[in-house]
Amino acid sequence: MNEFLWFAMLIANFLLILFIYRFVGKTGLFLWIPIATIIANIQVVKMIDVFGVQATLGNIVYASSFLVTDILSENYGKRYAKKSIYFGFFTMVVFTLMMNLSLLFIPSVDDFADSAMHTIFEIMPRIALASMCAYAISQLHDIRAYEFWKRKLPATKYLWVRNNLSTMISQALDTIVFTAVAFIGVYPLPVLIQICVTSYLIKWLVAALDTPFLYIAKHFKTHDLVKEID
Repeated sequence: MNEFLWFAMLIANFLLILFIYRFVGKTGLFLWIPIATIIANIQVVKMIDVFGVQATLGNIVYASSFLVTDILSENYGKRYAKKSIYFGFFTMVVFTLMMNLSLLFIPSVDDFADSAMHTIFEIMPRIALASMCAYAISQLHDIRAYEFWKRKLPATKYLWVRNNLSTMISQALDTIVFTAVAFIGVYPLPVLIQICVTSYLIKWLVAALDTPFLYIAKHFKTHDLVKEID
């Protein structure tokens, strides 16, 4: 069941990215980054068993942001891809601040959500710090690497090469930094290693499977099918 839901969520993420890009243009991609950031930072606190291993749930949504920056890099250039990273980073800061301020309010006697909110969001500062560090390092590397491979292999037929070479190395950086900052001292070392390895393998799979969707986004742009909203 988890594997079926995993693939369903994966396809839903990629299709939604294409949908918002097709009808809103690069503005839609800028919107996707905060959406993915918020969802991933909530989902990451949930551990699941998938493909016979333990992994954090937020990997799919978070990894989809690499597809977005690759589309921006491919179709609009490095400047727009960097701009999306700034949006994501600002979203993490605001989301963490607002949710932790909400925990300081004394709940009403009729409240039913406070304890659940504390369970999820009390660890958010550490999760957010880990996300910020990993996000900044991995995404900036992804943009630079994508531009490097785009200069070396500019033809459209090599789109899959620059997409995968840039994203898969960036995902490794992201996984190592996030796991170290977020979970050292929370889980024992064997679990920590398992989280790191399985998270990367899942992100690697997401990176490989997003390639056809990058080609579709490229097709949208080259055939003038994107409705830009400035």
